[in-house]
Parts: sequence; C-alpha cells; structure tokens
Amino acid sequence: MKLNRMLKMGMVGGGPGAFIGEVHRKAARMDGGIELVGGAFDINPRKSKQMGRELYLNSRRVYRTYTEMIEKELKLPVGERFDFISVTTPNNWHFPIARDLLDAGFHVMCEKPMTFDVKEAKQLRNIVKKSRKVFGLMHNYTGYPMVKLARDLVRGGELGKIRKIVVQYPQGWLAQPIERTGQQQAAWRTDPKQSGGAGCMGDIGTHAENLSEYITGLKITHICADLTIFVKGRRLDDDGNCLLRFNNGAKGILHASQISIGEENNLAIWIYGEEKSLEWRQEHPNYLHVKTPDGPVQVWRRGNDYVGEKSPAAGRATRLPFGHPEAFFEAFANIYCNFADTVRANMTKTKPDPLALDFPNVDDGLRGMLFIDSVLVSTKSKQKWTAFKKA
Repeated sequence: MKLNRMLKMGMVGGGPGAFIGEVHRKAARMDGGIELVGGAFDINPRKSKQMGRELYLNSRRVYRTYTEMIEKELKLPVGERFDFISVTTPNNWHFPIARDLLDAGFHVMCEKPMTFDVKEAKQLRNIVKKSRKVFGLMHNYTGYPMVKLARDLVRGGELGKIRKIVVQYPQGWLAQPIERTGQQQAAWRTDPKQSGGAGCMGDIGTHAENLSEYITGLKITHICADLTIFVKGRRLDDDGNCLLRFNNGAKGILHASQISIGEENNLAIWIYGEEKSLEWRQEHPNYLHVKTPDGPVQVWRRGNDYVGEKSPAAGRATRLPFGHPEAFFEAFANIYCNFADTVRANMTKTKPDPLALDFPNVDDGLRGMLFIDSVLVSTKSKQKWTAFKKA
C-alpha cells in the first residue's frame, strides 16, 4: 500500500524572527513530499497569526496555542489533519508539547536538545515507545552525506580499532552580552528557565557529542569536564572543555565554545584508528579527508559515484552532482526525508527501507540529555572522572 499524497506538516514555534523554525520549513519542503499547512507559531497569538500570513497559510489552520491546534486538528478527518508536527520552540517547551502531540496521535519531529532535563527525557522515551508513533530529533549534522560516509568507513573497519576522537564546535557570536540588547536567539539560549542547566554545552556541545557517537558507534563512558562563564553576568556556560573515555578504550577531547572570537560555525571532527584516520569539517562539508601512515591524504568528494558505492546512505543523501556544493539546508532535508519515509511506512503499516531509519530518534535525545547532565556533574565535582549517567 502506498500513500499517494504529500504529508501534511504542522509546526509549533518558528514565529517571526526565529532562525531554526524557518530552516525546518525550507528543508521539509525541499524534496516535494511534505506540505506545511499550519501551526501555532508563537507564544504570542498575534505573532502566530502574523507568521501564518507571511507564509500564506489558511488562517483557519493557524492557531493561537498548541493546545487549540491539537483540539481542532483532531476534529478533522484523517488525511486532512496534520500527519506530523515539528517542535521548534525553546528547550523548556519541548517535552510538554511533544508529550501532548504523541498522546493525541501525531508523529513528531523535535529540535534538540530533546527536553529540559533527564527526567523529562526518560518520560518522553517511554511515551514514544508506548505511542508507536515516529519521533525524530533534529541533530542535523548527521544528515550530511560525508558524515554518513565517515560512519560507514569507521564501522566497516577501514580505520582499524579507534584510539582517539577529537571533536570541536567553536563559535564567537556570544563573545559579548548581546542577550541584554534584546537579541532573541541569544536571550533564550542564555536563560536557564528556557534553556535548561547548560548554555553552550547544551546548545552546541550536544551536537559534538552526537556526532562522535554517530560516526564511531562508540559510547562515552566517562567525562572530565570544565565549564566556564566568561561573559560577566551571564547565567549559563559559554565555553566548555571535556576529556572523554569511550566504551572500547578510546580517549577523546570535546571542545565547545560560543566566545571564540572569529569563529563562525567551526564544527569539526578527527577520528584516529590503528590503521588510518579521518577528518571532516562542517564549514567544508563536501570533503572527507582520510589519512594513512605512509601515503598521501585521500580526499573523498561528495557526489562522485565511488561515495555512493562505498556508502549507500551517503548516496541516498546526495542530491546534486559533484562540484555543486550541498550543505546546511540539504542536511536538514535529509533528516526530514528519512523521517517522512518512515512516517509513510508507519501510516501504511509497511516496513520502512532500512536506510530511511537513519535519523536521530528519542534514544539519541536521551543520550544528549545524559551527556549534559554528566558534564554538569563533572564540572562541579572534585573528582577527575565522572561516570556517564545511565539511561
């Protein structure tokens, strides 16, 4: 059985001035299988309606609150109501909104970090399992084709046993207290009531943690963390450094910062094995560097047939021929593409293509929250090593 129509998408969050909500909207529409039909776009009902007008949506599908949205959408027949809903609010709203959507029978795509704290993350995992609905988490960097190639090279044994993982995510946009000027993106990210217990480490450090585990298949077991607030008066960390231990004996370094002046979005990872190493940089995402002890550096370039032959997942995630760069929006779209195909399989009670299941889920979200919690415990501890919190 095939679902012969576009999926109907709703959204909570992503109102006027929001950055990530607009990225979600553009990415979801990219492959033509998803149509945004409505949502509750802002905690201020007037701004929600404004966003609906800017998006040329039917005003009857633009809601004042997400609870009103659930109530009215459920009155519509299946096939007319939203098939799934994306949650792109500040962190403190992720859990209650996702919980209520799942309980109402909607599939959910959620921004990261998944919840406000570990307790909520564990509850949400149980709700997802019970609901049997599809839950996706937008760790978008796993959507890059060359990240998928890196994963398949590492897990296929090309590098040998992994010895060391170095991952960084420096930015410089919060080097000054711009949250005090009313800058919307800075204001909520530096507010513990909206962001949670961590600032920089929750916002971008979780991406570094997720990328290291996604590519290698290894799990962090112990952390030695040092978080700092450099900007006077700021309430959450704006810089963090972690030593890591992994479950195969590998050692790691994770560095995340939002006060590194001159850095834009310099996410990068180096993975060192017994036989080879590799390097990938988010600001140059179409290239994967593989290094050997006694030969020249290999540069794998996205879009070439040899990439898809080595990694079907990377091939599936590639839209353009070589030499035509693919980047941030396309990575988001790859997550949406796999998520949407899995939603269609769920709706038609068919088995999804295994490659379609390649998107972050509720278990990845729980790992991210456990990482944040472990880092917060470690940075306050007098002991050198803190065991990674268990699920």
